[in-house]
Amino acid sequence: MAIRISTAARNALAGAVRDLVDGGPAAGRLRIYTGTQPAGPGTTASGTLLAEITLNDPSFGAASAGVITAAQSPALSGTGVAAGTAGWWRLVDSTEAGTTGLGMVDGSVTATGGGGDLQLNTTTISIGLTVAVTSLTLTMPAA
Repeated sequence: MAIRISTAARNALAGAVRDLVDGGPAAGRLRIYTGTQPAGPGTTASGTLLAEITLNDPSFGAASAGVITAAQSPALSGTGVAAGTAGWWRLVDSTEAGTTGLGMVDGSVTATGGGGDLQLNTTTISIGLTVAVTSLTLTMPAA
């Protein structure tokens, strides 16, 4: 028999993730890396860090149907710190100083319209390039 999760529970789970990202004394951050997504956010980050974007605080809006969407006012953007193709992303709270690279959530990235959890204005990043988030959503599974 399959596990099924109610909408109320999915919304609570999504809200809990938002609260973890916002849990530090400052805004959480979005890190974008090259390469293949590692086994999960509790494992050391792999690939090259291409950009780090400070999220708004609060980072996401209220959950609806188990989905939270990143707050985009002001717009989310950052500057490329290395050159490469974005392969995956990770969310960390403000207390993660970069020494462990451990986070709360990581996921897929595409250019705008590509269907990734994170969609960027471009996945080809270079040093000094403005990297803009066009969409970032987290969806809690229903089953």
